Amino acid sequence: MNYTKQEVMQFVEEEDVKFIRLAFCDIYGKQKNISIMPTELNRAFEHGIAIDAWSIAGFDTSIHSDLFLHPDPSTLVILPWRPEHGRVVRMLCEITWPDGSPFECDTRQLLKKAIADAAEKGYHFQFGSEMEFYLFNRDEFGNPTQTPYDQASYMDIAPEDKGENIRREICLTLEQMGIYPESSHHEEGPGQNEIDFRNSNPLSAADDALTFSAVVKTIANRNGIYADFSPKPLDKLPGNGMHINFSIKEIYKDPLMSCAIAGVLKHISDMTVFLNPLEASYKRLGTNKAPGYISWSAENRSQLVRIPAAVSPYIRAELRSPDPMLNPYIAYALIIYACLDGIENKLELPPAADINLYTASEEVLANFRHLPTSLEAAKETAKNSTFIKNILCDPLIKAYCND
Repeated sequence: MNYTKQEVMQFVEEEDVKFIRLAFCDIYGKQKNISIMPTELNRAFEHGIAIDAWSIAGFDTSIHSDLFLHPDPSTLVILPWRPEHGRVVRMLCEITWPDGSPFECDTRQLLKKAIADAAEKGYHFQFGSEMEFYLFNRDEFGNPTQTPYDQASYMDIAPEDKGENIRREICLTLEQMGIYPESSHHEEGPGQNEIDFRNSNPLSAADDALTFSAVVKTIANRNGIYADFSPKPLDKLPGNGMHINFSIKEIYKDPLMSCAIAGVLKHISDMTVFLNPLEASYKRLGTNKAPGYISWSAENRSQLVRIPAAVSPYIRAELRSPDPMLNPYIAYALIIYACLDGIENKLELPPAADINLYTASEEVLANFRHLPTSLEAAKETAKNSTFIKNILCDPLIKAYCND
């Protein structure tokens, strides 16, 4: 439900709310928050709540360390795992300087700008994510181990699949928060799970991805286990991906969607450090259904971009290289701008790679460009990219690309 400021004030008063979490994320997509009491809510709406930017990753503001959080009332949700009496609610925030001007490293505002730029050109995007994570046991002291919660495999059921009840609790919790998963199942790796989301507008999709990570970790912890979203938790087993599905409402068929996908293929190397931000990300790419080459095809899971079979009137494309450690606001913004570049410049989509790239010969693979094979290579590519420089501010680029 999209609340107004006045409705939030009324809700807090009538529903026994005692704490309001003002949430945001650092530039790497890690959720942060500060809690305020209901008596401070009006001040938060009118003037914002100050935070110490120096202590937030990527928010190095040098001499001026004060930033202000401004809650977005439309994002109000109750946190279901907190007490029913003396409830806790959460709102996502925009970040500004003390004079009210936008903070350039506020990635949620970056995505809002991308959405507005696309709308100005007549395009409205939809995004949906497929997010994978491992569940691990904890030791006697409560510390995470590398012992998987179960030994089940792809789409197994109980009793082999011990994550069944965990996924159920996650999905029901998300529903209580107004977030509706599309499906869930056990993934290929032992203790590995996947939950997929319906397509929605880019801002809601990014907000939901941020919320999802927090919910999964909370539910896992409550059940005495540990949720791991890292791209390669176990060296010889499948890594965690975050497949991103995107479509454009105004495009029901080719050729414009082909141009949009061509834009993503053109700029994917430039974007990779923001979609795969860790050293371990590059241990995942090119293995266990994670793409290593820049290619596309229909329904082919060895490709970077595939066009899934669907009954929807919209053509949906699935980008398979990202992993869950990305910042969804940056990722979705970059994908939007890459698509727009493809459409505006009528970029031509290369022929479909209707082959299995995991079993193809070296001679065949030589015809395809490779994704960056290391974090260092991805950083260098982004540093030298005009595309990236035209979208992201210098502090964001430096934070991701400098050692």
